[in-house]
Amino acid sequence: MSRIAVFIDGAYLDKITQSETGGRADLHLLPERLAQGIPILRTYYYNCPPYQSNPPTPDEMRRFSSMDKFFSRISRFSNFEVRQGKCVKRGDDYQQKMVDVLLSLDLAKLSMKRAITHAALVAGDADYVPAVETAKYEGVEVWLYHGRETRPHNELWLVADKRYPLLDDYLPFRE
Repeated sequence: MSRIAVFIDGAYLDKITQSETGGRADLHLLPERLAQGIPILRTYYYNCPPYQSNPPTPDEMRRFSSMDKFFSRISRFSNFEVRQGKCVKRGDDYQQKMVDVLLSLDLAKLSMKRAITHAALVAGDADYVPAVETAKYEGVEVWLYHGRETRPHNELWLVADKRYPLLDDYLPFRE
């Protein structure tokens, strides 16, 4: 029996929807569209809360609280799991930490346990290539969903079994 898991890199999805549509993805409806009729084991959403200095500024506290409410709301969806990394500040830049590793581990573990036959991946980072290769080695068909302008890394594009522009019939929107 076929079964799919949906893996969403939240920062990549946000980048696609904000730069290409100006809206937000409806995460309640998105997994069913990406699964293309295959029963969903679970949807995994990966992101990190915004950075907070010590002590946090009022704006940092507001953004953190807003993201925390968002994570809480979507974690209530059926078969939906939120995995949080950390946001660190390096000079003037902010970087996500652990998000790629968490997604890669989940994809590899589910593949090796034969819990899924398919994986729908919304991501663009080449760091996912080893996990996709592992999943494929274990017999999992990996579908990569990507933006038109926010293209995935070429190595990730090449290693995926199938590739779909996310905005073509797959992405339900909320204003």
